[in-house]
Amino acid sequence: MNYRGRFAPSPTGLLHAGSLVAAVGSWLCARHANGRWLVRMEDIDPPREVPGSAAAILSALPGFGMTADEPAIYQSSRIAAYDAAFEQLREAELVFPCWCSRSDLAATGGIHRDGHCIAPPDLHRAPAWRIRVPDECIAFFDELQGSQQQRLREVVGDFVIRRVEGFYSYQLACVVDDAWQGITQVVRGSDLLDSTPRQIWLQRCLGLPTPGYLHLPLVLDSDGRKLSKSERSQEIDPSNPMHALRRALSFLGIAPDETAVYPLELLEVALRQFDPHQLTQCSDHRVA
Repeated sequence: MNYRGRFAPSPTGLLHAGSLVAAVGSWLCARHANGRWLVRMEDIDPPREVPGSAAAILSALPGFGMTADEPAIYQSSRIAAYDAAFEQLREAELVFPCWCSRSDLAATGGIHRDGHCIAPPDLHRAPAWRIRVPDECIAFFDELQGSQQQRLREVVGDFVIRRVEGFYSYQLACVVDDAWQGITQVVRGSDLLDSTPRQIWLQRCLGLPTPGYLHLPLVLDSDGRKLSKSERSQEIDPSNPMHALRRALSFLGIAPDETAVYPLELLEVALRQFDPHQLTQCSDHRVA
């Protein structure tokens, strides 16, 4: 099977050091495999979006030497596909409407494990929709993190796939689009490692293939917070990409070439020494 990888940012701000690491890591893996590298804008959560950030991220990537092999897709244009997946799950009776409030779930730490809503139906407001999860262990092998397993029912319970507002969850949209784009390996930050069992369960329910996974180190601020959630998110300047690119390569355990003049030249030199099996074993990195 021909390798197909992707970089899938959310338009919640400009490109920063953490998202650049994810972009570079996914680009290197795709190019190392002589595969294709795609870009997908995960813009299905309008309340969290920052106007103009999607266009800014897409326009910045070529300046860092990375050009997608196919036109970028926007999840906001894929709602019909998510509707179809949702209907498939509903017809199979794998999902249920839920009016539970936080107080309803307080006794279980916010985790829903009943397979049905425990609150009375409220016909005056829309429900969220949850997918039932099995009382079994979902196991997978991560190319960097090694063997992983999660007992879905205990850890996350019946999770939401369509919110009260009608927005589809990241989990559902990601699974549907990875299959539609033919993604063979998902390379992303380790903050999404615990999302993978939920996505594998959705793949099984929808009859979709499960790609390979490789979760990269996170870039943290000096207080240990994920950089994208930090007030000091260190947005990077696309007009001066070399310093940021060298730092991204260093985070991935790759000694950056100090003589390269252009971003693509720097990446091509890194690619010649790159081996995904020799990436630094994932540990998060702090920046000042």
